[in-house]
Amino acid sequence: MKNNILIIEDHELTRFGLKTAFEVCDFIDKIYEAESAEKGIEIASAQDINLIIMDLGLPCMNGIDATKKIKALNKDIKIVILTSHNDDSEVINSLKAGANAYCSKEINPKRLIQVVQSVLDGAAWFDPSISHIVLEAATKAQGNEPVKPEKNYGLTSREAQILKLITEGYSNIEIAKELFVSINTTKAHVASILQKLEVDDRLQAALKALKEKIV
Repeated sequence: MKNNILIIEDHELTRFGLKTAFEVCDFIDKIYEAESAEKGIEIASAQDINLIIMDLGLPCMNGIDATKKIKALNKDIKIVILTSHNDDSEVINSLKAGANAYCSKEINPKRLIQVVQSVLDGAAWFDPSISHIVLEAATKAQGNEPVKPEKNYGLTSREAQILKLITEGYSNIEIAKELFVSINTTKAHVASILQKLEVDDRLQAALKALKEKIV
């Protein structure tokens, strides 16, 4: 299936680099560009957009507010935050706004392509460098007392291994390569992990694993 993506980034050179990187991807159809949040919202309203790569430091309306507006417009549009800042409040507010992934601009282009493909497949992803921020916020939301696992959730050794890789930011493709298994096998294991942990997506699974020290 081909997907249409929108790059919302005010720096022309960065937009050009991102567009160039994604033009060679066989899962991408059309690539739209916007230099501001306002223009991006306009494009998202008029075109069939599957995923948006969103800069946070935009002029006028910032990327967090733009994410909220776009998600209110169409909750099915996936949004990947791409930023040079790992400020605690920006990270948490981005995820609260509905972002599906949070990446540093230092990310390798090949890794970013894998992240985008993974998010389009329904996964959530955040840069391993911000995991402590997300974990701390989630812990504060539930009180300061440490959380102990209520049960072992019945994970197999292979599922526990895959869950650990998920907490480290590995995509399904990377997990498959790391463990020398097929992508379909990996997806089946991930689906089983989500069911056993009683969570809806990979991000929730990673948070639960970190909070409860499951892996």
